[in-house]
Amino acid sequence: MTDLIEVFVGDIKDIEHQQAMLAQLDLYMQDPMAGHGKMLDTLAVEIVKGLLAQPNYLFFLAKCNGKYAGVANCFVNFSTFKAKKLINIHDFSVSPLFRKKGIGVAMMEKIIDYAHEQGYAKVNLEVRHDNINAQHLYTKMGFTECDPPMYFWERYV
Repeated sequence: MTDLIEVFVGDIKDIEHQQAMLAQLDLYMQDPMAGHGKMLDTLAVEIVKGLLAQPNYLFFLAKCNGKYAGVANCFVNFSTFKAKKLINIHDFSVSPLFRKKGIGVAMMEKIIDYAHEQGYAKVNLEVRHDNINAQHLYTKMGFTECDPPMYFWERYV
C-alpha cells in the first residue's frame, strides 16, 4: 500500500496547525542533529507568540496517512542582488516515525513550487556539516553549496 502524503502551507493562527508545528518542532529539537532536548511548555508559548509577530513567517506541514509527519519553518527574506523575495528554510524536519517514506522530498517540492509560483528568486537553507542524510536530500532536490562557499556564523546577545 502506498502512503498518502500531503504537504500544505500552515496557518499560524489555526490552533491545530500551531500544535502540529510545535509537536514536530519538539521532535526535531530532541533529534541528535538538533541537540537541544525536549521543548519546555513555556518555550512553546513564546515561539507561537514570536511567530505571530513575524509577518515574514511561513511554514509547511506534512501529513502521512492523515498523521502529522514533518515541518518546515521558513522566513521570507529579500535578495538585494536579485531584487526579489526568497525563502529561507530555518527548520526542516521529518518525524523519525515517518522517515524514508518520501516526505522530505514532498516537503521540498512544495516549498520550491511555492517559491516558483510566488516569483521568488531562490530557496536557501543551512545544514550541519555532519548531517549527511539531510545533505543527500538537499543535493537530490537540486541544492548546492554556495559559490563561493559560505560559513554560517552566529553571535548570541
